Amino acid sequence: MATVLVTGGSGFVGGRLISRLVGDGHEVRALARSEAAAATVEALGALAVRGDVQDVAALRAAAAGSEIAFHAAARTSRGGDRAAFWADNVEGTANVVRAAGEAGVRRLVHVGTEAALMDGQPLVRVDETAPLRPDSRANYSASKAAAERLVLDAEGIETVVLRPRFVWGAGDTTLLPELTAMIRSGRFAWIGGGRHLTDTTHVDNAVEGLLAAAEKGRPGQAYFVTDGSPVVFRDFLTELLATHGVTPPRRSLPLRPALAAAAAGEAIWRRLGPAGAPPLDYMSVWLSGLECTIDISKATRELGYRPIKTREEGLAELTSWRAGQAS
Repeated sequence: MATVLVTGGSGFVGGRLISRLVGDGHEVRALARSEAAAATVEALGALAVRGDVQDVAALRAAAAGSEIAFHAAARTSRGGDRAAFWADNVEGTANVVRAAGEAGVRRLVHVGTEAALMDGQPLVRVDETAPLRPDSRANYSASKAAAERLVLDAEGIETVVLRPRFVWGAGDTTLLPELTAMIRSGRFAWIGGGRHLTDTTHVDNAVEGLLAAAEKGRPGQAYFVTDGSPVVFRDFLTELLATHGVTPPRRSLPLRPALAAAAAGEAIWRRLGPAGAPPLDYMSVWLSGLECTIDISKATRELGYRPIKTREEGLAELTSWRAGQAS
């Protein structure tokens, strides 16, 4: 069994990845930037190594002796200026690549995202030939695109990018809590009615893809993974929220006014520099109002990827997990 480094191990995908790696018998080291993060990864069975993605020396020490590294750490918040996203997602990724290479890590698997292709256009049955958009108007999209580009262009270490779309499942600490808070505060509306198609990726399917990429991915290549087939965005989100006893309102905001509001809000926030994020931002509109369907045939063909958990199984698991949290 291998020694493996994971960054972002206290997060949703990183945490589930650690659990799977430990369960498979690997020795796992996890970068932890705080005491709370260290406690989280140690509870999962990893050895916590204090440091963050800005600290090359700490990264190098954490990576020493590791055969594989998984880079799951990223800034994903709606708020924050471009410099903050670039520091965490681009410079931080460059530091991980450098440190892993210097420590002799054989292969680095980077957790990418379909958002790296977004700049306001629907993504319809896209595959890995679609261009990255480091010029995107959204800070998250632009920074993740730039990070992926430098990963794929890295020399002296094998690199592979795994792109799951819309990761969900038990243990999610971001998506469902944010949606629930928006609905309960009266700030939620369907963008364009929410009747468009979307692909999704259960967290266990994302982890399955990461492990397949580590074993079989071609160096310098990116791979999309999903739950296997698209679903109507509104239908899936309604079922997802129902696992937490939440019913979304019927209120809808047409797509064009939503896009205009996002553009105005982003411009005001950039000019005035207030804390947090505008009421409506580019990423929120694009992710919830535009079709995003993915062709995963490359991962199926080259990685042997198959989803290991169906949506029905994931939703049932999420309902049980929520019941356990509430008891």
